[in-house]
Amino acid sequence: MPPFIHESSCKKCFRCVEACQSDVFFGSIKGNVPEVHYPEECWHCNACVIECPHGALELRIPLDLEPMYQKK
Repeated sequence: MPPFIHESSCKKCFRCVEACQSDVFFGSIKGNVPEVHYPEECWHCNACVIECPHGALELRIPLDLEPMYQKK
């Protein structure tokens, strides 16, 4: 499952877009809240969540990957 963006917390800094190596946000317009256009490409690497200084992203880990994912 792709990252979920809390629009009320997002400051539109696009740091999440720059951090994403699989380009799930490709096509998002700068100055707007980033949009997940390619959810199937998400690697669940957590880079976008870590990079967001405002805590506006939440990564939803698929159940079959949950045992491999560690929270801080």
